[in-house]
Amino acid sequence: MASINEAMEDLMTIDGAKAAAVVDSDSGMVLGKIGGGIDLDVAGAGNTEVVRAKLKTMKALGLTKDAIDDILITLSSQYHIIRPMAARPAVFIYLVLDKSKSNLALARIKTAECESNMTL
Repeated sequence: MASINEAMEDLMTIDGAKAAAVVDSDSGMVLGKIGGGIDLDVAGAGNTEVVRAKLKTMKALGLTKDAIDDILITLSSQYHIIRPMAARPAVFIYLVLDKSKSNLALARIKTAECESNMTL
């Protein structure tokens, strides 16, 4: 099992990785971060709202037996992956990728592997 710092270092080995964070969505606080080019504290708090909104929508739709695998936000030059931990759904991995240098499918697989190996 990997610590938060080890998991984030592993995420940064993904082609095109620019930054990563582990965020507590109960508080919006960043538990660990690596990389640059983006204010990860602001991103953590903002993406907490994204996760909360999706969970609220799922509840309203009666999707209570489902869980979020990941949320993908595609920008003109970046991919942002949000992946809640299966063991602790209130904690999520946030990964920023350079769109021109990354393979989205491989990045999602690697993010899932890091999530399943990470311990808090």
